[in-house]
Amino acid sequence: MPYQPPVREFAFLLREVLGLERYANLPAFADASIDTVEQVLEEAGRFAAEVLSPLNRVGDREGCRWSADFSVATPTGFKAAYDAYVEAGWPGLGAEAEFGGQALPGVVGVAVKEMECAANMAFAMYPGLSRGAYAAISHGGSDEQKQLYLPKLASGEWAGTMNLTEPHCGTDLGLLRTKAVPQADGSYRISGQKIWISAGEHDLTDNIVHLVLARIEGAPAGTKGISLFIVPKFLPDATGAPGARNSVKCLGLEEKMGIHGNATCVIAHEEAIGWLVGEENRGLPLMFVMMNEARIGVAVQGVALADAAYQAAIEFARERLQGRSLSGPKNPDGPADPIIVHPDVRRMLMDAKAILEAGRAFLLWTALHGDLGEASPDAAVAERGRDYMALMTPVLKAFLTDRGFLIASDAMQVHGGSGFTEHFPVSQFLRDSRIAMIYEGTNGVQALDLVGRKLAADGGRALKGFFDEVDAYVAAGPGGESQKPFVEGLAKAKADLQEATLWLMRNAMSDPEVAGAASTDYLHLMGLTGLAYMWAQMASAAQGKIDAGETDPFYGAKLTTGRYFLARVLPETAMRLAKVKAGAQPVMALPAELF
Repeated sequence: MPYQPPVREFAFLLREVLGLERYANLPAFADASIDTVEQVLEEAGRFAAEVLSPLNRVGDREGCRWSADFSVATPTGFKAAYDAYVEAGWPGLGAEAEFGGQALPGVVGVAVKEMECAANMAFAMYPGLSRGAYAAISHGGSDEQKQLYLPKLASGEWAGTMNLTEPHCGTDLGLLRTKAVPQADGSYRISGQKIWISAGEHDLTDNIVHLVLARIEGAPAGTKGISLFIVPKFLPDATGAPGARNSVKCLGLEEKMGIHGNATCVIAHEEAIGWLVGEENRGLPLMFVMMNEARIGVAVQGVALADAAYQAAIEFARERLQGRSLSGPKNPDGPADPIIVHPDVRRMLMDAKAILEAGRAFLLWTALHGDLGEASPDAAVAERGRDYMALMTPVLKAFLTDRGFLIASDAMQVHGGSGFTEHFPVSQFLRDSRIAMIYEGTNGVQALDLVGRKLAADGGRALKGFFDEVDAYVAAGPGGESQKPFVEGLAKAKADLQEATLWLMRNAMSDPEVAGAASTDYLHLMGLTGLAYMWAQMASAAQGKIDAGETDPFYGAKLTTGRYFLARVLPETAMRLAKVKAGAQPVMALPAELF
């Protein structure tokens, strides 16, 4: 069965749960009527299923090919698919109109990106990184830089990358050694080696715009002395076209577990010409613009790969005959029943469905708040949107990629031994999804960021706002008696999360390792609470349609899946709370030499 884009799910969430049309009066949503958005999603789904998905296995088997002239060839079909992608205008979906983009809200881009990643994650990473480069230049670049680079990135004519990691340092960017030497003409000479650069070299575009972190000679040590530079593969000439080759070289490709169709490069900058973006020694804030864009993108990958694996598991479970149902044959004319009748197979599929549907909603809910943070004329609404985007980014990245990998693993388990072979697609989904827990900041780092920075930011305003919103929803008790289990489940999850928060506030000050030991469980507790809030809203919308006489089985299935979430997934909040309150001592007690 080919990939089935979840366009119906997106339509339900955007139209009936999030109420996208409520924002039609805002200029940023002027071209995003729900009918227009649904047409965009239909076409994006078609492109993903018909163009990108057939190349997914090709990319996995062929990989990228490095040559001694420092060039990289992408897998068969990728170039033609990218040209079609550009011709259809997909790179500029969310870019500003003044730079040739379509200026659609970010929430629409998240939905499109999910379908691209589910169909072909390795391919989707090429334009995905360009969006991050666009965001960084848009936020910090000079007018001249914006006019030169943003139209090229928005059109997809040029691609972008982010060059952070070096052989001796990853997360601790304060250790980086790449140096920048100022020149008389205002440019810089950039020297240093960067590793694990996704899409660092390829044959898809006429130019590649590297965003490079480096330290200007004489700058302060540590993160305070880091600057950001534009270092293009080809130096733009007087007309803005690619000119002379810059001294940026791909020294080789990483041999990876997955995402073989994406070029993960070792990049050497050998006195390459670059230009400062923003102010000297202020590179990290701009890079985090790019990183946060990437982290939301990785969260999307978590859901996307899980959905692809889940779809493969459903097909296998419906067709694979083995054993008989415990309650009697369901396929009496056949030699055995399909394995989808077995409760343990159902458990794995229902876990996936319950988490996927709410995870997708959580992403869109957060992205919509991010749009309002930029676009709402109401200062309070805009502040809340920015708060939620900052607070939820590490949660979405870590929680959804952790759960996405587990869903892909369960999908392999549904396949049994067949899943462990390369004859079925689920092995690729599992391999491809594993990187999402690592890059753009490991999930452990995301948890530390949440507990160590995001909770306390602005006096805890973001978390308090989320608690207040959930409390107001619970107090309103939408949906009456039929929705009571969802409201009560949300209230219990929020209470567990609040108790964990208060416990951390009381104990982490006296022992910093308490926060470190609790951080991952706390993040998962927040993720589960977010999913509970999404299920309450989805169930209310579905029940409303049923009460109005709607007979589409989609809505009944939504309620059944939500009840499974309440019964089988949400009780995990109590376990996560208990682990938070266990403190650091059980984690830190064993001497290092006894491991």
